Amino acid sequence: MGEPVLLNLWATWCAPCVVEMPLLDELAADMAGELQVVTVSEDLQGAVAVVPFFEERDLPNLPQWLDPNNALAASYGGGAVLPLTVLYDAQGKEVWRVMGGYDWASEDARAAIEEGLAERTE
Repeated sequence: MGEPVLLNLWATWCAPCVVEMPLLDELAADMAGELQVVTVSEDLQGAVAVVPFFEERDLPNLPQWLDPNNALAASYGGGAVLPLTVLYDAQGKEVWRVMGGYDWASEDARAAIEEGLAERTE
């Protein structure tokens, strides 16, 4: 059994995504060992756009995964709607998803994550 995953599809040009990134970085630090936060950039420029973005913002707890062909966003039905975030349980089953910006530092976000994961383990 693996670790639950919060997958976030984002882009440097997406204003709500930019706001979410430090919140996701904090979430990843706070829930280390309980939840893996995976961020995947949908920027067409790939590392050219993403590496400087991470360097300027100091996001040490987030991976710099790239999807410059937008294959993930398209496969999730998100297309141009970013951010798109999906919570998976430890068995890899989707628990829920959020399309659009979300306050990942809020009590509601933490409660939704914990509740979603608790439902899968009962």
